[in-house]
Amino acid sequence: MDIQTRKIEFVQAFLKLQSEEMITLFESILKSGNKDGFYPMSIDELNKHIDKSEKDFETGKSKNHDEVFAKYS
Repeated sequence: MDIQTRKIEFVQAFLKLQSEEMITLFESILKSGNKDGFYPMSIDELNKHIDKSEKDFETGKSKNHDEVFAKYS
């Protein structure tokens, strides 16, 4: 399926939405799209993120699964 067909089908489905919550969700996704980093990062950027994550882990600035789960449950 080409991109134009997908867009048309998406718009048709969107127009059928009756839930204000779903419309708000789609609006927020569209507004946040490019400014929230929907761009692929370079290998150099990825390696910097990995290095920072490893340093955070070594210095105790990380949380295990149970701690994160407890915070958001």
